[in-house]
Amino acid sequence: MSIHPLIQSLKGTLIVSVQAYPGEPLRTPETMALMARACELGGAAAIRCQGLADISAIKGRVEVPVIGLWKDGHDGVYITPTLRHARACVAAGADIVAIDATDRPRPDGKSVADTLAPLKEEGVLTMADCMTIDDIRRAVDLGFDIVSTTLSHGVAAIDCTMADGPDLPLLRQAAEEFPGFPVVCEGRVHTPAEARAAMDAGAWAVVVGTAITHPTSITSWFAAALDA
Repeated sequence: MSIHPLIQSLKGTLIVSVQAYPGEPLRTPETMALMARACELGGAAAIRCQGLADISAIKGRVEVPVIGLWKDGHDGVYITPTLRHARACVAAGADIVAIDATDRPRPDGKSVADTLAPLKEEGVLTMADCMTIDDIRRAVDLGFDIVSTTLSHGVAAIDCTMADGPDLPLLRQAAEEFPGFPVVCEGRVHTPAEARAAMDAGAWAVVVGTAITHPTSITSWFAAALDA
């Protein structure tokens, strides 16, 4: 198994997802770039971000690798759903492109294999956002550079509570089936203890977003605790 040096450099590290949702106060590329730089100073080994403007702004502000994606829509396959979206992320500066790797229908009617093949030919590093172990198996077989549990929770990050934890069973199964392959834990990692648990369960790296970079959610957790 050949692992790219950039992917190898992420082993055992924290990746921070820096995203804000439409209509939120922090929803500007410059603010996201500042947030990303602050996370880099705190020890983030890479930044995951969405949208061409954010990718470009963050790439210009940090020295760590940028995992870029383009969310287009809200239902079905909307994380970098087509080859056009993926190539645009590369042009914006993404070092790795995250792509929905499920077998659900895509806007352009193509399969995930159809989307991935040209990117591999172009030397683009890719991250497979997966929902199930079958998605992970398919992604490894197709040649994605990293697989992630991103979609296994089935709901948007802002709809999760602090009590919702990462999908450790899926992570363990994937790590056991594909020893030595970069399997990343992403989704609902809300505490340092959960991040450590994910690493102990076999994660190559751990992605944390909401608990670090979404102050509205963090504030709501504290407010809910006081109201209980």
